[in-house]
Amino acid sequence: MPDWNRWNFAVSGPSPLQEQLAYLIASVNRQLEEELSDVLKPQGIAIEQFRILTALSISDCRPMRDLASTVLVDPASLTKIIDRMVVDALVFRALDPEDRRKVLICLASKGKALYEQLKILHDVQQQKLISRLSEKKADQLGGILRGLMS
Repeated sequence: MPDWNRWNFAVSGPSPLQEQLAYLIASVNRQLEEELSDVLKPQGIAIEQFRILTALSISDCRPMRDLASTVLVDPASLTKIIDRMVVDALVFRALDPEDRRKVLICLASKGKALYEQLKILHDVQQQKLISRLSEKKADQLGGILRGLMS
């Protein structure tokens, strides 16, 4: 039988997990994604679809591989997401004029219009986040996180 007395379940202060930077970042990411999901859900859009629309709003057409890495989705999952978005007329596939073996994912006019609506909702969430921190701290945090990505 285990000696339960040797485990100290009473925690004073932050737990060891809460001291781990990776855990803190993952926890904040989960919270922010849940908040964004709550905003997007009434529109019938998943976070991954919003990221795809965002990436395509910057560059109308992108190769699948590039899009997958940009929106943080593995290529197999991206194919399924894009299939649904094609059916919904948000995006369309086109052959790359420079390399006909490559398929480009392009933003359809319906997808562009939807992105413009969703961007307003996203911007409100972004402003709420910035106000929770202050603009200066938000800029600093953004710089720190971008530095970690390098």
